[in-house]
Amino acid sequence: MSAAVWVFILTFSTLNGVVSGDLRRPTNVQLSSRNLNLMLTWEPPAGAPSGLVYSTQYTSSATSYRRGCVNTTALQCDLTSFNISVYGIYRGKVQALLGAETSDWVESNQTTLDKDTQIGPPIVSLLSNGPILVVSIKDPVFQISSLRTVYSVVSYIITYWKKGQEDQPTNIGNIEQDRVFLEKLDPLSEYCVQVHINTIRNKNPSEPSSVICERTGNNEEPPWVAAVIVFIIMVVAVALIVVTVLKWKSISQFFWPKVSLPQHFEESLLVAPESSLYLASQPTEEIDPVSVVTAEEDCPLGTAESSCSKQPNGAVGDG
Repeated sequence: MSAAVWVFILTFSTLNGVVSGDLRRPTNVQLSSRNLNLMLTWEPPAGAPSGLVYSTQYTSSATSYRRGCVNTTALQCDLTSFNISVYGIYRGKVQALLGAETSDWVESNQTTLDKDTQIGPPIVSLLSNGPILVVSIKDPVFQISSLRTVYSVVSYIITYWKKGQEDQPTNIGNIEQDRVFLEKLDPLSEYCVQVHINTIRNKNPSEPSSVICERTGNNEEPPWVAAVIVFIIMVVAVALIVVTVLKWKSISQFFWPKVSLPQHFEESLLVAPESSLYLASQPTEEIDPVSVVTAEEDCPLGTAESSCSKQPNGAVGDG
């Protein structure tokens, strides 16, 4: 066989990833984690033929190798859904397949999930409150469990600087509260803030948050203070009205108490009036008789009235 034929065969075998009947292995096999996921990644072999697929396996410190993704054309396998533990120690491996041909297994690095995972950036918001900036921090969302459940001690590192003075930042470390007040700032000036998460068990600091900037106000009382005061006054007024309505009977008796007679005096008034003293004290209804008298004229006919005397027929007197 001529040399040209041999060169052609070797070149063809190389391009199809087959050497002496063995399929070439995947390269750069890595096991990594971000926010407590577990991702196995790799790169295809040099000159990988079309139709190449991959199978994966994974193992922990407590189990032997188990099957992961099978016959996948992707260059990664998410092992998070394979019932992994947040405190497990894992290792993975990948094999290339082409028809009946298989490559050797390629093993990955070892990963301790809670200690090696890359913690994502926190979510930070910034609010101006007069000359003070309020920094609110929210933890990243984990694939399994949560940041506070996995790590018992979590703190924040806050870095802030005045706009245009990036080379003069101020760092505040070991902050455990998720809301921080930045004071002693220049009024009517723009400041920028960035936050990292730090844990004791994880050797890697988190990815930094996005840089956000906000302008401070002046030293005057912020408008929300007046709104809060008005709200408190309204709440107190409503509460007083409700208490007055519910306790009106007690309040009215306190300010306008009822006059009560002594018990023995009330009982004496209720007793039937039978004594002679009581009867004697009652007014009589007798009416004195009145006699009506008429006057008769005794003057003879033709005599002047003025010279006549009128004699009464009767007199008025007691009966």
